Amino acid sequence: GTIAFDPFVGTGSILLACALRGAYVVGSDIDIRVLRGKGGDQTIWKNFEYYNLPRPEIVRSDNSLYARHFRHHQRLQQAQGPASSSTIAEPLYDAIVTDPPYGIRAGARKIGSKFDRPRPVLEENRHDHIAQTKVYQVSDVMSDLLDVAARTLVMGGRLVYIIPSFQDFNPETDLPRHDCLVLLYSCYQPFGNELGRRIVVMKKIAQYDEAKRSDYAKTIWINGAASAEKCANLRDKIVEKAKQKPGYEERAAIRKQKRKAHKESKKEEKRAKKQQTTQEA
Repeated sequence: GTIAFDPFVGTGSILLACALRGAYVVGSDIDIRVLRGKGGDQTIWKNFEYYNLPRPEIVRSDNSLYARHFRHHQRLQQAQGPASSSTIAEPLYDAIVTDPPYGIRAGARKIGSKFDRPRPVLEENRHDHIAQTKVYQVSDVMSDLLDVAARTLVMGGRLVYIIPSFQDFNPETDLPRHDCLVLLYSCYQPFGNELGRRIVVMKKIAQYDEAKRSDYAKTIWINGAASAEKCANLRDKIVEKAKQKPGYEERAAIRKQKRKAHKESKKEEKRAKKQQTTQEA
């Protein structure tokens, strides 16, 4: 009977695990291609059907604009008479469970244009328009995630997320914090001698105050930019450390050849399929 939310749902594996444990699940992602899947049996919904689970509620949205995407109702302040102008809805989720994008395999994106003055979208094109996206800095990803959790979790609700880190990562000072949330657990899983990941669990202990939003943002990172940098540019850091190991150039050349061969095989497969379709027609 609980409600679990994944704001970076991707292919839905986390929601599937939550649903198997009885949760009603909601997910969102900015990448419409991932949400649609490849069609046929390769969609989020087919995975749920396989386990005889209810279909999840899936929405394309940008987590950096959560309050704009999810139109919140006005809360009635009965003691003060008329409706308040507050746009903060009553907390909804019992848990937010997610694996945010950190730029190791795929970089995070948010709605925006690379141009300073983008062209407006014509009214007749708005019904199926897919907005442009730009780079979403990891420090902003984490700040927005904690802000959404503080806003939308019920009291006592849990935020659970995964964050990759190197050996120099100090969970006491480098994990993002929020005044409405308290850190419960930080479990480290090593991948090798240098890189690993942490599964972090936080609990909501205070109601969110919209008037303090800017103050909340200032205290997300205990050591400011130094802490935020520990989570940024992870792919570049991994590559730099790999280059320092013997035999890197040879292994890199082999991987490049394999990628090229795979790309060529895909092209050949596509050409063959197109030729077969033409012959059948």
